Amino acid sequence: MVSRMNGESLDITAQNITRLKELFPEILTDGDKVDFDMLKTLLGDVIETEQERYQFTWHGKKKMIEGAQKPSKGTLRPNTKKSKNFATTENLYIEGDNLEVLKLLQKSYNGKIKMIYIDPPYNTGRDFVYKDNFKDSIQNYLEQTGQVDTDGNMLSTNAESNGRFHTDWLNMMYARLKLSRNLLSDTGVICINIGEEEHEKLKFILNEIYGEKNLLGNIIWKKKTNGNNQGHIPSIHDYIYCYAKKIEMINEKEIGLLPTEEFLSKNYSNPDNDPRGIWTTQDLSANHEGPYFPIENPNTGEIHYPPKGRYWVFNELEVQRRISEGRIIFGKRGVTAPVQKVFYNEKEYKKIKVSSIWSDIALNADATAEISEIFDQPKIFSHPKPVGLLKRLLELFTEENDLVLDFFSGSATTAHATIQLNSEDKGNRKFILVQLPETLDEKSEAYKNGFRTICDIGEERIRRAGEKIIAELKEKQLKSSILDESTVDPTSIDIGFKVLKLDTSNIREWNIDFTNLENELDLYETPFIEGRSELDIVYEIMLKQGLELTYSIETFEVNGNKVYDIAFGSLFICLSKEITTDVAKAIITRRDEHGTETSSVIFSDASFRNDSDKLNCIEILKDSGYPEDNLLTI
Repeated sequence: MVSRMNGESLDITAQNITRLKELFPEILTDGDKVDFDMLKTLLGDVIETEQERYQFTWHGKKKMIEGAQKPSKGTLRPNTKKSKNFATTENLYIEGDNLEVLKLLQKSYNGKIKMIYIDPPYNTGRDFVYKDNFKDSIQNYLEQTGQVDTDGNMLSTNAESNGRFHTDWLNMMYARLKLSRNLLSDTGVICINIGEEEHEKLKFILNEIYGEKNLLGNIIWKKKTNGNNQGHIPSIHDYIYCYAKKIEMINEKEIGLLPTEEFLSKNYSNPDNDPRGIWTTQDLSANHEGPYFPIENPNTGEIHYPPKGRYWVFNELEVQRRISEGRIIFGKRGVTAPVQKVFYNEKEYKKIKVSSIWSDIALNADATAEISEIFDQPKIFSHPKPVGLLKRLLELFTEENDLVLDFFSGSATTAHATIQLNSEDKGNRKFILVQLPETLDEKSEAYKNGFRTICDIGEERIRRAGEKIIAELKEKQLKSSILDESTVDPTSIDIGFKVLKLDTSNIREWNIDFTNLENELDLYETPFIEGRSELDIVYEIMLKQGLELTYSIETFEVNGNKVYDIAFGSLFICLSKEITTDVAKAIITRRDEHGTETSSVIFSDASFRNDSDKLNCIEILKDSGYPEDNLLTI
């Protein structure tokens, strides 16, 4: 019996029950119901039963958690016209409510994101607050963004006169942070930019979701030179909270910045032309108890002991060996107290630690200038973040092939910084950006320049920034007579992005909960919504099957039937009107050519002329080695 595809995103509640079942099979009763009394018994004394306990809570928290775990029936529709290099890029730009998008990404990107950076609304009483409606999330999103009614949108500010000023913000943030944590890899890190208004409450919910032990640090970023006399003590900084998903999986010595030429020239040198390369000196003594003995300077015969209260870091035999190898010297002129020679090339970890105070990096004013230069227009976007800030965070927490997520992407600084860093270190970092298509004020400069939503600004910024970076690389190549190893090939930089838009499902029965579903669907020739393309449906299937949305998509035809070959045979989809056994045979041939070990096939149920044709196709595929669970219909 061939199964029908489930049109929902990952059911997080069901996933949690499955995990509990694997750990404690004894706690399940009456199917999937959890016997909490049995769970308490199994966990023993660690269960907290007191009514009064240390916790951070607010009105609506439980309802919000339940709603966040409710699966989504929506989809992400590709928009090839707004995209750049759609067929080849590995970057995504998603227009939609980030709560619903995060639900939809759960299958495809679970555990795959190395770094999340977000700059959410600060809740100043003037910035945007999302209005979540868990009863019908997609419809709510369409109404908010003015896509389905003529009464304007429902976007609003969270005015301080609202009695639930902090509660609204907490509900909005908690749900999104909870879902996004699932997407981080075990070595992943989340960095959240926040102002004075909500930073204490943000730390409370981050401690709850990530655990206090996973706090890597709190960066204080100086964002402006003065506070314009606002408040008793004007604030000129932001906070950036950095949490690991699993701090035990992160090697702290790998977090840091690679040294610049300026840093190396200030701190290392090679005055004696040592073949081991540039070096610096380091104290030979330490304040913890250890070896204590005299060291004779072979040049002068002078005897040296460790300073009072200190000890040598090496024993006597090791000291003599290092003196003979030139690793312990007596000053650069050979007449002072002994010191270690430390060679940069021999350092196991070559990165430099950063402090928690960042006053040496770009300011908000620099960010405004950056975006104004890109658009050749001032005031195109309010309060963007500087590229330098994002680039430093990427340098700290990502490697060259990592995936970065920003689900409050605003002006798309994260994309700009990712491309910029790739152009500097030959990296291939990819980004996923999510932004609600908030309508712009008609009086704004951006609106007057033809932009209608924040997404329009973000997408155009990526286009312009990418082209600018490529042009700069090409100019650098022309100026350089010799291409050295540090030269980055402009054609290797991915400056494209696929635009995807949140929408209702392309498939009728995945949108609704009819009690008499089969009879209702008999009214239609196909299960697909009018006006939706095959590519829309293909991307929805990829999403619901848990495939990354940047995987390759090829097509081939069999007797006029188009077959989609996704990720080199990992998934085949055929939605044509008259599927025959020839299609099944061609799929098998293609799979074997790829040498794909795990493959799935999905057909449109309405595409078979009769049940006999459907059964024959399925049997041919099963005979070729396809498990029945890998054969689905919609």
